[in-house]
Amino acid sequence: MAASEGIGTDEPAFGFSTRAIHHGYDPAHHSRAVSHPIHMTSTFAFDSVAELDAVAALGGKLYGREFNPTTALLESRLANLEGAEDAVVLASGMAAFGALVLSLLSQDDELIVHRTLYSNTTTMTEQGLPRFGIKTIPVDLNDPANLDTVLTSRSRAIYFETPVNPTGDVLDIEAIAQRARRAGLLVIVDGTFASPALQRPLQWADIVLHSLTKYISGHGDVLGGALLGRTELIDKIRDRGLRYNTGAVMSPMVSSLILRGIKTLPLRMDRHGSNALAIARMLDAHSAVEWVNYPFLPSHPRHAIAKRQMSAGSGMLSFGLRGGFDAARCFLDHLKLVTLAVSLGDAETLIMHPASLVHARRAVRPEARLQRGVGDDLIRLSVGLEDEADVLGDLEQSLNRL
Repeated sequence: MAASEGIGTDEPAFGFSTRAIHHGYDPAHHSRAVSHPIHMTSTFAFDSVAELDAVAALGGKLYGREFNPTTALLESRLANLEGAEDAVVLASGMAAFGALVLSLLSQDDELIVHRTLYSNTTTMTEQGLPRFGIKTIPVDLNDPANLDTVLTSRSRAIYFETPVNPTGDVLDIEAIAQRARRAGLLVIVDGTFASPALQRPLQWADIVLHSLTKYISGHGDVLGGALLGRTELIDKIRDRGLRYNTGAVMSPMVSSLILRGIKTLPLRMDRHGSNALAIARMLDAHSAVEWVNYPFLPSHPRHAIAKRQMSAGSGMLSFGLRGGFDAARCFLDHLKLVTLAVSLGDAETLIMHPASLVHARRAVRPEARLQRGVGDDLIRLSVGLEDEADVLGDLEQSLNRL
């Protein structure tokens, strides 16, 4: 990662919001431009063959697949906010996951995962990795002791999300990491649902993955992924690993848009969380709703864990309706403001019914979906930045039809 310049480099006392705006950038080094430049170049020029040879010998900056100044600024700022030594960004969250496992794992290794993961990650672990001789072992990590039941001499790493997609469950990072470290496993946490504004797993984990597409960018207009952790691990993924060799790089324009989104990340997360808590309370009291999963409701059974490892709740929650599958579809069809869409973390409130999507794609058997905690009634809600009363009103009018 390129050395940082400007505010934040030697000033750890600055707060999160200040570093989200300033870290790694000094206008004095960029023609006094207050906003960072976008370096739209695929290659770099040298004054002599000797200079080019010297840079190449150091594994240096010859080509856009290896390095871009705008992207390097994004990596520096993300690492600072996450409390990581280093970061690497890739073209999408799934590119980050693919580069992670195929750079750090080898044939005959075993990857332990939580039983419930983002659906495309599940497809990768169940259909993609076995082709390369990497075995995936799913386990219910709601009880960290379950990890001990699946350990073998080939276990190399453990990977889980918290909060979990799509259920919103919160897993105990510290308890899982303690058991994993005793077994010599790498601990990898997907923190997409919380972002570094609310949760920083590197207190316990080795690597954190983020889909930058979601909260960190926050505006639903780019794709991106990031991996953060110790330099020795990130180097294996970036310079000596699959980002360089496969070319799954992020464009400078996308890097710039994500940098812009980061500047408002803490403000947005405050609003996402306050709106989500109000909605969770309304859903919890509504007669058409069977259950609500939002760990920052004081009544939630994992509320204490959530408060210990997160500073506040994000905008993600799930709930189920008393009428099950058909009621969920009817409810979604009558929403007027809330948008039916599969992503999350945008300014808009987005909602989806995972069972319908899986059924339409015929991607997962119903019994397998149920084993992962994704029931027929589960609705995932990504609460946006609209006025709280407007989102509440739209959800209530549709619930009242049931």
